[in-house]
Amino acid sequence: MNPTIEKFGYPATLIKEYEHWVVLLRPAQVTFGSLVLAAKSGATAYSELPPEAFAEQAMVIVAVEDALKRLTRYDRINYLMLMMVDPNVHFHVIPRYSEARSWNGREFPDLGWPGAPRLDSALKLRDPEIASLCNELICIFR
Repeated sequence: MNPTIEKFGYPATLIKEYEHWVVLLRPAQVTFGSLVLAAKSGATAYSELPPEAFAEQAMVIVAVEDALKRLTRYDRINYLMLMMVDPNVHFHVIPRYSEARSWNGREFPDLGWPGAPRLDSALKLRDPEIASLCNELICIFR
């Protein structure tokens, strides 16, 4: 796995692995259910990915949106490709909602709603919470 994938907690945060992509739980939750969709290659530009990765990405996004809709009942979903600090190809997948979500005794507001997501307001999950939320997502991921 590339350094970006490892930085986001792989393998502890792994939800689903595909041939070209991994879906990871984002340890710092911008909103409840925030994920990282990361290319497994060493590519640092989106255009460097092989055509097969783009075809597979379409299928992965359907699975991601289905799982997050069931988990969070999001109103909208944002895909952010920032790659400033972590250079390998990846997207931050941020479910968006107008009303806070509760999970495991914690409130997860969407402080940026209805504007841009507030990455600076992410709630850091503790290791047991990461394991628990990963297990929930693994169970509902198709």
